[in-house]
Amino acid sequence: MMNDKTIRGIPMEMEEVVAVTGKQSGWIEVICGSMFSGKTEELIRRLRRAQIAKQRVSIFKPKIDVRYSQDHIVSHNQQRIPSLTVEKAEDILRLAGDAQVLGIDEAQFFDNTLIGVCRKLAEMGRRIIVAGLDKDYRGEPFEPIPQLLCEAEYITKTLAICMQCGNPANYTQRLTKSSERVLLGATDAYEARCRACFEPPKE
Repeated sequence: MMNDKTIRGIPMEMEEVVAVTGKQSGWIEVICGSMFSGKTEELIRRLRRAQIAKQRVSIFKPKIDVRYSQDHIVSHNQQRIPSLTVEKAEDILRLAGDAQVLGIDEAQFFDNTLIGVCRKLAEMGRRIIVAGLDKDYRGEPFEPIPQLLCEAEYITKTLAICMQCGNPANYTQRLTKSSERVLLGATDAYEARCRACFEPPKE
């Protein structure tokens, strides 16, 4: 059975849908999951495909995220792509220019203003690809990702590998005692856990 994402049952990339249908309308894609699940890697993959297709691409990351680079989006396995650093979501609207495709990494570090920004850009005919954590270290929804999931036309849920048992992991286990909701870190502060191995903090 065919739909707008398949041809003869073969899954299609989003840019290939446009090529086949001949239509260019805006939409929102959300890539979400726990830490170490490959969200940024998938975001970079899609953005590079857009660049190969000679589409105009702009890439953004929040100013707070300085773990690997100030001017690149960098995955945990060190894949990277140049990006602009912005302090707030409204800056993305100002800097979008004539980009056809916009990538936004670490979306959980923006406030809910990002929802309206993505909606407006999509209404302008842009393709928006957003990556971020859907749950915080307590296992609770991490805004604005849950709200963006409601807005998105395409959703990808990535899974990591549980560092305790090896099962698919959907939770981010904090390894430090900090109770701050936003705490930058990688393997020094977090690890991926499955539902059975996840231990919610006792706060």
